[in-house]
Amino acid sequence: MTVPDLEQAREFFVDVLGCEYLYTLGPLRDDGGRWMSEHLNVDDRAVAQRIQFFRIGGRAILEVFEYEAPAQRQELPRNSDIGGHHLAFYVADLDAAVADLRRRGLRVLGEPTKSKGPHEGQRWIYFLSPWGLQCELVSYPHGKAFDRDPDAFR
Repeated sequence: MTVPDLEQAREFFVDVLGCEYLYTLGPLRDDGGRWMSEHLNVDDRAVAQRIQFFRIGGRAILEVFEYEAPAQRQELPRNSDIGGHHLAFYVADLDAAVADLRRRGLRVLGEPTKSKGPHEGQRWIYFLSPWGLQCELVSYPHGKAFDRDPDAFR
């Protein structure tokens, strides 16, 4: 994922989300050729000065870029936009996690929502990173209705 400020992102991923910082690579560039567009679908003169890697939950790896590129768009897509997205994180205690986000001054969208149907037993809430990345916290410590009776929802 691409972020506007890699140091701000590192603080968010490590201090807020509990990721483990792994290492940094860079710069990534090709000053005269077409490697960047052919391999990464970015402008040929794009430069990723640094790329940082984070582990979350013991397995998933986040690869975070800070690019400088001609005609780079600065606005983030909404979830409803083509290319829109969000990262979801499981937490055992949703209320404590939401309180921590608010204490840190992050924008939390609404209040926790209780799911219905196959997701009954789950609660979730969206929040934004300091640069506007859409994130979700989700919790179902006693399982979901689907877990108890999968055939009821097929």
